[in-house]
Amino acid sequence: MYYVRDISLQFGDRILMNNISFMIGKKERIGLIGRNGAGKSTLLKIIGDIMRPDKGKVEMPANTTIGYLKQEFELDESQTVLEETMSCFEEANRLNDELDQLNEEISKREDYESKSYGDLITRIAEISAQMEHFDLTTLEANAVKVLKGLGFQEFELRNKVNTLSGGWKMRIELTKLLLREPDLLLLDEPTNHLDIESIIWLENYLINYSGIVILISHDTTFLNNVTNRILEIELGRLHEFKGTYKKYIVEKAQLREIQQNAYENQQKAIAQKERTITRFMAKATKTKMAQSMKKQLDKVERIEILDENTENMNIRFAEVPRSGRDILTAKKVSKSFGEKNVLNEIDIVIERGDRVAFVGQNGQGKTTLAKILIGNLEPTSGEVIQGHNLHVSYYAQNQSELLNAKKTVLEVMEDKAPESLRSKARTILGSFMFSGEDSDKKVSVLSGGERARLAMASLVMHPCNVLLLDEPTNHLDIQSKEILKNALKSYSGTLIVVSHDRDFLSGLTDKVIEFKDQKLNEYLGDIEYYLNKRKLDDMRAVELQKSTTQKTKTSEQPPESNAIAPKKLSREEEKQIKRKIQYLERDMEKLEGESKQIEEKMADPAFYKDPDFNKENDRYQQMQKELNKKMEEWEEWVEKL
Repeated sequence: MYYVRDISLQFGDRILMNNISFMIGKKERIGLIGRNGAGKSTLLKIIGDIMRPDKGKVEMPANTTIGYLKQEFELDESQTVLEETMSCFEEANRLNDELDQLNEEISKREDYESKSYGDLITRIAEISAQMEHFDLTTLEANAVKVLKGLGFQEFELRNKVNTLSGGWKMRIELTKLLLREPDLLLLDEPTNHLDIESIIWLENYLINYSGIVILISHDTTFLNNVTNRILEIELGRLHEFKGTYKKYIVEKAQLREIQQNAYENQQKAIAQKERTITRFMAKATKTKMAQSMKKQLDKVERIEILDENTENMNIRFAEVPRSGRDILTAKKVSKSFGEKNVLNEIDIVIERGDRVAFVGQNGQGKTTLAKILIGNLEPTSGEVIQGHNLHVSYYAQNQSELLNAKKTVLEVMEDKAPESLRSKARTILGSFMFSGEDSDKKVSVLSGGERARLAMASLVMHPCNVLLLDEPTNHLDIQSKEILKNALKSYSGTLIVVSHDRDFLSGLTDKVIEFKDQKLNEYLGDIEYYLNKRKLDDMRAVELQKSTTQKTKTSEQPPESNAIAPKKLSREEEKQIKRKIQYLERDMEKLEGESKQIEEKMADPAFYKDPDFNKENDRYQQMQKELNKKMEEWEEWVEKL
């Protein structure tokens, strides 16, 4: 077992942690959550023996190996991706060489009773225990497997590290950490810079990990899928919840309600007793009784309500008059960077009111196309037509890094504000949690989360009918992400979001554009629909491949030469049919979900006594008819395709 005992830490007048204690069991998956600045990363560093607390200690078994994913790291830039990854096994190779030398030495020794012989045996046992973490026969194969799981292509493993962006370098560091297989794996925002496919791969890897995992993440879907215990740091105290993140949300709400009711009931009882004591104290005959009641009241253990940080952003996006119907149209757009071709003859139309998510692996051109659409980047070939009365607000992926570090928060806002809103800069800053003296802080001293809030605050001051957000949730904590999502849901303009955050995208958009192999694939639904459809398509592809292989093996007769070939569809016809199929699949999925809800009600005998039984039953029968009709229509279109 691992014990974190009475950890306290203070910075100046601010108490970051106040006597925090908890126990960690084998194979636990712990999610460490809290607002930006609550102390999550600091606590992780204390557990990893990277920082020392003012008070308290961490106890763990001897020879425990710890792996910590830092936000800053150093790699050998001259190495290839695979070479740098394999460097994580240097310790294994060194230990193996030492073990060979010790075994050779002990085979020549005969002084079995001597102290040096005993020391030799002890050292061999120590190294053997450490070597259990490594399987030298499969190191490179495992390295390649993990690198591919995190998004690297086979040919990219031979590329030099110095050709990679920071996000891809982080993947190498994460790979090295996973391959070492430490007993205690500490991950600080591991999904930063990962695309959806890599995040899903990492989820499955961590679920099956043999050691203990403690992670910090603002990706609630990732948290919910991986963890089985939640530790929340709030205002210096630690609150513990068993189970998934979703269960934590429910239990926390229930706990607060129970505490609030108990607190209010106790306050009423205390007030009643205090009134009685005051009344008795006024009478000489009952003074002694009043004093006795006062002593009893003083001994009552007072109920405390869990402290909660209720400070939140307040986001409202201003809009301008209605735009034309076709907002942005790209025709045959291609883009190359040197010899690397990112986009190849892309066609896309964004219409007024569209709510679109751009998804796909890193490097597939999502940000590139976003910049081309709004005129921030020129295409190599093709054209982009911008619609009538277009007012675009663009939040870049590195927007918070583009802020002038030498200026104050207020100066940044005043510089970016339209003339009509300059006088309201302080008010808007207040709604983004920059109050009082905060507005006089230099940008250089702000945290990542504070910079992201400032960048968002400067964005909302500009009225727009097209909002393009590239990774807007980077550096935002869970509460701030939820507030931003709700604000975007109420935004009635055209929305384009580039993001890998599944929970943030869920229910936010009604169309997903997947970037893959220099092309675009369109899915008419939100991110959940896209992921389910992708999974279904992958399964169909596997089955089709099996079926084709089987037919090839068993077929003995060549195809008839006089068979009439089906008429080839034009590109536009194929596109229209695929769109109709997707609309039908989305409708069928919705009908199936609603039918399932009614079926669950039907499983309860009380349902048939409900006054609305006939109404619900009729609705169910109607849905079944509609579902069958759409299924027949779907089969016809699939046949045509």
